[in-house]
Amino acid sequence: MDKYVIKGGVPLVGEVEIGGAKNAALAILAAATMTDETVYIDNMPDESDTNAMLQAISSTGAFVERTGRHSVKINASQIHTFTIEDYIKKIRASYYLLGAFLGKYKKAGVVLPSGCNIGLRPIDQHIKGFTALGAQVSIEHGIIDAHADKLIGSHIYLDVVSVGATINIMMAATMADGKTIIENAAKEPHVVDFANFLNSMGANIKGAGTDVIRIKGVEKLHGTEYTIIPDQIEAGTFMMAAAATKGDITIKNVIPKHLESISAKLIEMGCQIHESDDAVRVVATKRLTNTHVKTLPYPGFPTDMQPQITVALGLASGISIVTESIFENRFKYVDELTRMGACIKVEGSTAIIEGVDKYTGATVSAPDLRAGAALVIAALTAEGFSSVEDIMYIERGYEDFDKKLRELGAHIEKVDSDYDMQKFKLKNA
Repeated sequence: MDKYVIKGGVPLVGEVEIGGAKNAALAILAAATMTDETVYIDNMPDESDTNAMLQAISSTGAFVERTGRHSVKINASQIHTFTIEDYIKKIRASYYLLGAFLGKYKKAGVVLPSGCNIGLRPIDQHIKGFTALGAQVSIEHGIIDAHADKLIGSHIYLDVVSVGATINIMMAATMADGKTIIENAAKEPHVVDFANFLNSMGANIKGAGTDVIRIKGVEKLHGTEYTIIPDQIEAGTFMMAAAATKGDITIKNVIPKHLESISAKLIEMGCQIHESDDAVRVVATKRLTNTHVKTLPYPGFPTDMQPQITVALGLASGISIVTESIFENRFKYVDELTRMGACIKVEGSTAIIEGVDKYTGATVSAPDLRAGAALVIAALTAEGFSSVEDIMYIERGYEDFDKKLRELGAHIEKVDSDYDMQKFKLKNA
């Protein structure tokens, strides 16, 4: 089983290029099946989640061709099956194919998704939206089935802000008869990117990026060429790595506005932030100072950055409080971090963090995608050697993570045997 072995204690210095946004890519790939014409997508991250989505789309009869590592051509004119099981079980975003197929073909079946174990992600808001548009939805034998003779625009109020439900309802409503209004819609950058993609295919969507999205149904969509936005969470992860290791990293190919909530917290913690048109530089020259963080829907502090900032605050002076308001199981990594010397007490949805002078090397296991990346950051700061296991979670959302870290000066290798681990330790003794 692959793992990362790391020797910590080296400040990360240099430049890193950020890839396309995974969360936008998964929705955009699904929506590419909503036209019979060819769709070209660029700046697609090469990660296990996006690869699984492409396999799932291909299994339906659609033509899928990787024209480069980060580009793909999709033509869905030959789709012949609307129930998907095999390739899609392990990614949460599998439910996007429900909205896409329901919108275009008025029928869809997708196995209930799994993904990271960070808490319940109920699909009740998705079902509420589909039902409001006139679909019949049932769950049998672990498969969500949705079908309709006709979809009709509706006024839908989401009980909770949900990125997944917002995107899925947008897809279903795009080719429905009449107008749809989604209130209390998610405002995340990848929701806006997704709306821009659909509009480039001929959809009529207004208001993405606000909490009210208006959709006027169209008869059909056409082919397009589209470039996915940079990944806000990958960028934020490297920003936190700079802060935690007392480094100096310039993060390139980003949209600084998408990172404002992260930048604001890093400034509070004593980092210097320098922004340009498409880059952010994070400089940390001294010990971090404590702060309080609460995760919130965009433009608040992202839940996907909560483990990374907790790792950084574990090394800050004083006591910090991190409150998780999105997912109930997102502190599962704290036990692993405690192995490395962290002093964190979790009470319900709140973590009380007493900063320590240093972490020490240990063997830890990644419980989910973002927590796995956070544990790698902890190991990069730690005294001695660490190994991070179950890195398949990390590879779901970070392309060439170890390579990019090495280019910043990190001592990290991906190994699959004890022999290779010992070789790494001897080389870095």
